[in-house]
Amino acid sequence: MKLIRLYARVLELLGPEARLGWMLAFANVALAGAQFAEPILFGWIIDALVGAQTRNALPSFADLMPMLTAWAGFGLFIIGCSVLVALHADRLAHRRRQAVLTDYFEHILQLPLAFHGGVHSGRLMKVMLTGTDSLWGLWLAFFREHFAAFIALFVLLPLSLVLNWQMGSLLIVLCAIFAFLTALVIRRTEILQSSVEEYYTSLAERVSDTLSNVAVVQGFARVEAEVSSLRDVVNRLLKAQMPVLSWWALVTVLTRASTTITLLSIFLLGTWLHLNGLATIGEIVMFMNLSGMLIQRLEQATGFANRVFMDAPRLREFFDVLDTVPAVRDRPDAIDPDRLHGLVEFGGVSFSYDGKRPAVADLTFTALPGETIALVGSTGAGKTTALALLHRAFDPQSGVIRIDGMDIRGIKLAALRRNIGVVYQEPLLFNRAIAENLRVGKPEASEEDMRTAAARAQALDFIERHPQGFEGAVGERGRSLSGGERQRIAIARALIKDPPILILDEATSSLDAATEAKVQAALDEVMRGRTTFVIAHRLATVRRATRILVFEGGRIIESGSFESLVALGGRFAELAKAQFLAPADETPAAAAQPVET
Repeated sequence: MKLIRLYARVLELLGPEARLGWMLAFANVALAGAQFAEPILFGWIIDALVGAQTRNALPSFADLMPMLTAWAGFGLFIIGCSVLVALHADRLAHRRRQAVLTDYFEHILQLPLAFHGGVHSGRLMKVMLTGTDSLWGLWLAFFREHFAAFIALFVLLPLSLVLNWQMGSLLIVLCAIFAFLTALVIRRTEILQSSVEEYYTSLAERVSDTLSNVAVVQGFARVEAEVSSLRDVVNRLLKAQMPVLSWWALVTVLTRASTTITLLSIFLLGTWLHLNGLATIGEIVMFMNLSGMLIQRLEQATGFANRVFMDAPRLREFFDVLDTVPAVRDRPDAIDPDRLHGLVEFGGVSFSYDGKRPAVADLTFTALPGETIALVGSTGAGKTTALALLHRAFDPQSGVIRIDGMDIRGIKLAALRRNIGVVYQEPLLFNRAIAENLRVGKPEASEEDMRTAAARAQALDFIERHPQGFEGAVGERGRSLSGGERQRIAIARALIKDPPILILDEATSSLDAATEAKVQAALDEVMRGRTTFVIAHRLATVRRATRILVFEGGRIIESGSFESLVALGGRFAELAKAQFLAPADETPAAAAQPVET
């Protein structure tokens, strides 16, 4: 029953093409009926020939003509209908595969960062590809042969009782035995196949993880170790797969044996019935043909069961991801306020990742439009979490965040994030052209827009030195660029977006001192007139901030300007004395050490 429910879910994904699916299903019903007519007509023709022979007369062609014409007509119908079903089934399966793949991709992109933090990207890729491949194969096989096979079984078996109840009963009993043995194999191997799929998932995760860290693998001479580890996963996969294959090999043997057993049984029973005057030779021939047709349909049904069974773990993984409800999503009444002004208010905001220890607790502060708010504190103090809540990577468990007086949960996600620019500590770039990476912030940006933003981010020089300029590829995760170049591209991307609210998560951490000074000047310019939140770690940024929020244990323990907080003599003063206000005998390098973040 689990497999039947799973298969029903597969058919539900036909979505807007379900009407065509129903048409193909009815065509399969017609095919099954037409195929059922062939052995009956053949049996009648045999009886007509044998009847003429018993009368010592030649059969009349006029008597045979209607049956031969009907047979030819059914044959032509079967050929034409089969071609149309196969053609449209192929096209339907391919269209829906691409549509579902796109829907899945859109769905996982909308899932919160907490989900992606706990699920490997290699796993998501593997689930997407194997899941849609399984759907495509099942759709194609369903409309090409599976549905016709089941219709034939459910039509042919009952009708065989009408033709000859003795031979029909024998057919039903043999089919029931075969179905029972197949179901037994499925029950025996269902758990085994699920464990096999877990190994395939582990394989995908390990390969993806190794390739994304190939520099570490080569730098630490781990090529042999990684290959050995992968080989171990493959060996365990094969060890788990072999028992499943053995069981299905047994089913294949049973299928082949059932052909011989069924034909022989029908022939022996038919002969006995004929000798007792209970069956004609034509009926024997008819049932021999019906038996061959039923065995073929049983093999197709077994193939269906085998395919669904083998694909079931992949499909369950696929549906598990597809059924994941984003914790952060648009409310039904969410609005798009267009461009915001940048008044940000946190009111009693609390959030916990695990439900036990708060990441932030009772955050309450206001940032006026145009202000620069610096967030300072030790690692894990809650700074990054607070800003993640602002652009709704998560939603707070209590409290409210407002922008321009509106609860951000009442603003459409796309509209909210369109008004917030983020430059992360780790530059995140696509393996695409520089221009395409810049246009992430503004798809309609012109070349002049990109040049201006790149110049302000001190990135134009190295872009123009690239042989392909703005069309030059940056490599996977931007590996063809230096750390400072990647960061400047990320800053230019935020500049070109021109949002009213800007989040700088240690945006200059990868830059050398000379470049940082230039980029800081550009950031000062772009920060003017917009609300900016900075996770700060250097003196220049902290001094320029309108206000500094000092975090500790997820709470704001101090708030004020640089001078007032130093004069206060509290936690910030300790950080400033330890890292900003170095003694006279310290070297400049020591004085430039960052604040803990």
